[in-house]
Amino acid sequence: MTDWSIRPGRDSDADGFIAVIAACWAAYPGVILDVDGEMPELRGLATHYTAKGGALWAAESEGHLVGMVATVPQGAGVWEVCRVYVSPSLHGAGLGHRLIEIAEAHAGAAGATRLVLWSDTRFDRAHRFYEKRGYVRHGPIRVLQDVSKSLEFAYAKPVNGMERLDAAAAASAVPRLAEILCACVDAGASVSYLPPLPPDVARAFWRRMAADVAAGTRVLLAAWDAGTLVGTVMLEFASSPNQPHRAEVQKLLVHPAARRRGVARALMARLEQEASHAGRTLLTLDTRAGDAAERLYRALGWHEAGRIPGYALNADRTPCDTIFFWNDAVAPFAVARAAC
Repeated sequence: MTDWSIRPGRDSDADGFIAVIAACWAAYPGVILDVDGEMPELRGLATHYTAKGGALWAAESEGHLVGMVATVPQGAGVWEVCRVYVSPSLHGAGLGHRLIEIAEAHAGAAGATRLVLWSDTRFDRAHRFYEKRGYVRHGPIRVLQDVSKSLEFAYAKPVNGMERLDAAAAASAVPRLAEILCACVDAGASVSYLPPLPPDVARAFWRRMAADVAAGTRVLLAAWDAGTLVGTVMLEFASSPNQPHRAEVQKLLVHPAARRRGVARALMARLEQEASHAGRTLLTLDTRAGDAAERLYRALGWHEAGRIPGYALNADRTPCDTIFFWNDAVAPFAVARAAC
């Protein structure tokens, strides 16, 4: 269903905006809309955002207001996306995605390098929507001290670039990381799974990885391109007492639609920095022989340690060789070696 139109919001849309917000909040017991007591700006929202250097949009269908979104600068390249609401009757119809695309594009054109938003901890449906858009949890919960006793999650993403995800961010990134893993496996990547990879299996894998991040045994990086989360790579710290200097590079993944843009190279460069900061001076990894990944690792100066024939299976269940690589170029290895 796409029988709607989107235009700049006006102060005269106040009653329509309030009705849409009220309809969305009605699904959550205890969430109270007190316009004049707590949100008087809703009476003149266009003026409110214009004064802040931001912008507001309204969606209409058959003469009725059915959605809204706004964005406002926060300084230093950060723009906040706010007031993302769609009438419940249109949930799942794609209007929410179109509205937030417009807001993100406006912020990007104005020089945004980072996008942020806040969402009530009770709005679980909204959380899934933002996570699908590549936003991840960021920072502490905000307490509003309002009549609804609201607590809010912060979400954020860079427009372009990469970040190390903490436990909360890793958990919220699970849906999108699962999509990337499934897409890579379906495209023929040799990353432990065979196609078709069920989405629930992929999500379960990333939930385990998020738990490792929380435990401090793993580093997880994510990369964004034009506001879309498109790539990831991990570093697992060796647990053996005699290997405190070693870590293994795992799951270098770039969504097939975002390849040949330098994402994988950038992820590997950042991962080596993270390894150095953690005191891990010897890195290892493995990849299927003949893959583009093999050429990438060689180009980045990784050293071949050996090859095992028939180590894994291709998508067609035929055996393939795996090559093991190592790299100690991250930092000097300064551990005293005992005589053997």
